[in-house]
Amino acid sequence: MSIESKRGEGAAEELGGTIKKVAGKVLGNEQMEAEGRAKEVAGEAKQEAAKAAGRTEGKIEEMVGAVKNRIGQVIDNEQMAAEGKVKEIKGEAKQKANE
Repeated sequence: MSIESKRGEGAAEELGGTIKKVAGKVLGNEQMEAEGRAKEVAGEAKQEAAKAAGRTEGKIEEMVGAVKNRIGQVIDNEQMAAEGKVKEIKGEAKQKANE
């Protein structure tokens, strides 16, 4: 399952929990309200876990790209250096997207 789908799953669970929590509050049902809050928190946790995984993937991609870029520069291979730089930038972007 992709990071984006895990984030979406967490957001859906959080929203479902919020709805259940509010319904419980409106109906005066404390158990329903508590269950909704628990589901809401679980959804938030899933989203945060997916973001952390995305940041990790981005950091790895950035580091691999930086190495490839440096090696390309050292051996005077412009294509390798450029590919490495692109990978490095993509990794940085992935990290920012998961902040």
